[in-house]
Amino acid sequence: MFRNTTLSAAALAAFLGLPAAQAAEADLQKEVEALKAQNREIMERLEATAEALDQMAPARAAARRMPHAHGTRGTTVVGAYGELHYNNLSDQIGIGGKQDQKEIDFHRFILFLGHEFNDRIRFWSELEVEHSKVDAGGGEVAIEQAYVEFDVTDETMIRAGILLVPAGLINETHEPPTFYGVERNPIAKYIIPTTWREGGVSVVGRLGNGFSYDLLLHSGLKLTNGGNYAVRAGRQAVREAPADDPAVTARVKWTAVPGLELALAVQRQTDAAQGTDPQVGGATLVAPHVVWQKGRFGLRAVYASWDIEGSGPAGIGADEQTGWYVEPSFRINDKWGVFARYNTWDNQAGNGTDTEYSQLDVGFNFWPHPDVVIKVDYQDQSVPPGSTKELDGINIGVGYQF
Repeated sequence: MFRNTTLSAAALAAFLGLPAAQAAEADLQKEVEALKAQNREIMERLEATAEALDQMAPARAAARRMPHAHGTRGTTVVGAYGELHYNNLSDQIGIGGKQDQKEIDFHRFILFLGHEFNDRIRFWSELEVEHSKVDAGGGEVAIEQAYVEFDVTDETMIRAGILLVPAGLINETHEPPTFYGVERNPIAKYIIPTTWREGGVSVVGRLGNGFSYDLLLHSGLKLTNGGNYAVRAGRQAVREAPADDPAVTARVKWTAVPGLELALAVQRQTDAAQGTDPQVGGATLVAPHVVWQKGRFGLRAVYASWDIEGSGPAGIGADEQTGWYVEPSFRINDKWGVFARYNTWDNQAGNGTDTEYSQLDVGFNFWPHPDVVIKVDYQDQSVPPGSTKELDGINIGVGYQF
């Protein structure tokens, strides 16, 4: 009797709970279907993202190979960089009247354009406007570089067109956020005449064990007596440039140790006047550099020396033109950095007298964004006897790249 009562109660409970169980199962089925729908949506998004990444892969690979990795990503790449300078420099000599430099100048505005033809052929270029506009008072519109690049192997490329000469540190990489100081250092102006570009062809490759190389055959300098045989005045900018005698530049670089870069560039030209001056012979440039970054501490140093043959340059001491600088720096954090740089240069070092210039620069960079920089520095010049001006004072600049 008791057993029958228990079984009846159990049966009744099961009967009464059946609708609730069915409802719970239905709810569970709805949740499963919803999760399946979400999963399908997520998979569709992942597939779309993967497809987009596949389409962008050639442009991203091209950007990694770019000498200056700025600009948008895509088959055609567009970018820019520029800098505004304020100089408040006082002439400490004043021979023939004070020659103070107190001005504001949009020094450079550069547009970058690149195009990826396929996975192995691409084009890169930079078009520059200096000093905001061009008129009778000055300014310049120029092509800084424009070349086609071919991948021969995964480790070797050939470039042909207007090329930046691989010497020193600033000539190839000179976007404002990448270096300290408002103005480019004097060695990169007077000894390695930045921005120095030539027309020609180059082979660029990696050898393994941290070694890489550049080998260029290109148009050369055209040194003249009217320019005191100074190398900066001898640049031809690939503008209907006489090419009686080409130049060869070779550079080897070693970067096997993290944070350390050692490099040596050598250039040789057998007729540095392009056949226009029999008193000028060949010219040889030797330019080693070192970059060392150890945590927050950085060090950059460049030495450059020209040996120019011929009685013309020797007559005024321009047969030897040398310069060097050393620049320690310290990154306080990801936004602030301080530096000091000592520069010395001489475009008539072969005359046996004191014709050497030197300059001390100290200051800071502030990066509100990695591609935007505000710079402030103080410069103190020392000039040789007979100079007409010596400029000391403050420089302020703002620069960008993208």
